[in-house]
Amino acid sequence: MDLAVQKREKFGKQVNALRRAGAIPAELYGHGIPNVHLSVAAKEFAKIFKAAGMNTVVTLVGAGTGAAAKTKTPALIYDVVRDPLTGEFDHIDFYQVKMDEKIEAKVPLTFIGEAPAVREKGAVLNKSMSEIEVEAFPQDLPHSLEVDLSILTEIDQSIYVRDIKAPKGVKVLVDEATAVATATPPAPKEEEKPAEPAVDVSAVKVETEEKKAERQAEKGDKEKE
Repeated sequence: MDLAVQKREKFGKQVNALRRAGAIPAELYGHGIPNVHLSVAAKEFAKIFKAAGMNTVVTLVGAGTGAAAKTKTPALIYDVVRDPLTGEFDHIDFYQVKMDEKIEAKVPLTFIGEAPAVREKGAVLNKSMSEIEVEAFPQDLPHSLEVDLSILTEIDQSIYVRDIKAPKGVKVLVDEATAVATATPPAPKEEEKPAEPAVDVSAVKVETEEKKAERQAEKGDKEKE
């Protein structure tokens, strides 16, 4: 996927004018190469990012210098910053890669299926990882790795890194005994307090009348004395 970029000469507060003009400030860097300041058309980048996402090689056109200005540069969309209010792209980092050199990158995990332990036994699904670090040639980096929750059939059962199937050419760099997701026991229910017995109002009334009658009788006896 080709993405047209331009060299950027605006920095600091001037980048706000760049954003208002429909462009996104960006940086291109890589191992052993100088940083290059770029700008990217917001609409074009949005299309590419929707299709490629993170960890997919895109081809930057226009990132070179001099006679090589139109050279196509393979790069990863390494990081994006969004405006917290509008959700629009605020800044982009591209990482230049060499297609014949392996790189390390974090790949997001996609959880698929449903855990029987949750559906049938009331367990709570606890996801302890959302991404995982791998090593591969740039063109072999997966967009994501799937985690199948259907193997969680019992409470306290876990899915481990060793259970994730990585495609050929992709090496997972995390300890295979690391838990990815666990079907944890449900939270204990609070014990219900026994209900207090209802007060028999009629009994109280009768008792009160009886006491009143007793007091009147005692009063009458004292007056006779």
